[in-house]
Parts: sequence; C-alpha cells; structure tokens
Amino acid sequence: MTTYSYEVAVRAEAELGEGPTWDAAAGHLIWIDILGSRIHTYDPVSGRRTSRTTEQHVGAVKPRAGGGLVLNLRDGVGLLDPDDTFRWLHHEPVPGRRANDAAVAPDGSLWAGTMRYDEAPGGGTLSRITGDGSIEVVLDDVAVSNGTGWSPDGRLMYYVDSPTRRIDVFDFADGRARGRRPLVEIEEGAGFPDGLTVDADGCVWVALWDGGAVRRYTPGGELDRVIELPVPRVTACAFGGADLSDLYVTTARVGLSAPHPVAGSLLVVRGVGKGLPQPAFAG
Repeated sequence: MTTYSYEVAVRAEAELGEGPTWDAAAGHLIWIDILGSRIHTYDPVSGRRTSRTTEQHVGAVKPRAGGGLVLNLRDGVGLLDPDDTFRWLHHEPVPGRRANDAAVAPDGSLWAGTMRYDEAPGGGTLSRITGDGSIEVVLDDVAVSNGTGWSPDGRLMYYVDSPTRRIDVFDFADGRARGRRPLVEIEEGAGFPDGLTVDADGCVWVALWDGGAVRRYTPGGELDRVIELPVPRVTACAFGGADLSDLYVTTARVGLSAPHPVAGSLLVVRGVGKGLPQPAFAG
C-alpha cells in the first residue's frame, strides 16, 4: 500500500480541531477548535493565519454566498456578516446539547448536526436549515452527528453518526435525503468515523477518531487508500488549495494524557487526490 507523507500546515494545540473547509472566494482554509471556541483561517500561499474567539462552543463554520460566515453554535445557527455583525438565524438552546459538524448541500442549505455533551444515544439531531431560517429536523435519534457530504452529481448523501461505526448513504433529490443504508462499517479497533469529504471521483474520505488515519472508500464501499498519521484523534478532512489537490486534516488532543507534539495541529497531505468545489450557504 502507498505510503503518504504529511506536513504540518499550522502547528497548534487545538483541544478539538475540526471542520476544515476551503473558502474558494477568500483563498484560504477555515478550521475550528470546537471546545476552544475558536475560528481559524490559513492561507497556504502567503502563510497568513487568523484566529477569532466565539462566545460559545462552535461546531462548524462555512462560507456564505453573499460573504460572511454561517456558524453552527451551541445554541443554534448564526450568521456573521462581512462587517463582523452577528445575528441568530435559528436560536434553540437545549441544556446539555451542543453543535457539531455541518455541511452545505448542493442546493445551498445547511445540514447541521448536534450532540449531547455526554454523547447519550438519541440526544442529537441532523437538521436542514435554509437561508430564511426555516428548519427541518431530518434525523432526531442521533448520538454524535458528524461527517456529511454529497456525491459529485448530487444524487447521493453520505452521513456519519460516529458510535454506529458506519458511513451511511442516502438517495438525495429536491433537498431531501431518503433510503438510508450502510455504505461502510469500520471494523472494531480501527477507530470511529468522524468528519468526511467526497472527491471528484465520488470516493469518500473519512477521518478515524482514535484510529490515527484517514481512509478513502470507493462509491461501492471498498477500501481504496489509507493515510496513516501519528496522532490518534484524527477528526476531519477536506481538499483545499487553488486546484483542490491537497488534503487538509484536523486533529485533537482532548482526553489524551500524553499527546503527540502535532496533536491539535492542522496537517496537510499534498497532491493526494482531487476535491470538489464546495457550495456556499445561500443565506
């Protein structure tokens, strides 16, 4: 099997680094520290980095079509305008619950996940939110809502509820996901599926929490590639760079008594594939 080399794009000590997202309009990568309540950006050309604090735990951040950001926060989904003005799009505080991963669908809607801090089964949700603030709960029996992505033609949606150890696939049409079924089950001892991304070949790349790796699976569910990393808590992955050929990987150090020196850093594996342009949130 091919051996892949990683580089440290941004050396950091994020408690729970997550959610890498390439913002094509800005030419930089967005990533977050959920428990550190921080939003980071990284420009691979200039090396410029920024960091800002949010007032509560942040599960995901995505670009908006008109500029600014949409934030999946502990108490709901908010909008950050280009002038840094913040407003709630959907505000729904639930004691003991926080936001987790989110993704923007081909139609520009946000599919936002939640979970309980204690990871209780059935305590989380996956919801579809549109730019006018309308919300529909798609799944209401989730434990740890995680990676979500779409096939190149937009006809399939992939989804991870981490404790199930599965990547599930749905048929997707008219903004609706139907026909949930397993695509892949991660074997015992290999970690738990976390964040994912889909490449231009329709293959699914998934980060393995407590598995120290990113794997690529074909649309038929066959294991195709493995990128081994020195940190056990690999959280998410996304393609970035001008040609979307570099795979950025977020990592965590939370809960580790003796974390590896790069745990909590943003890593990159160069020239490993070809990503898909990601839609911006239509709101």
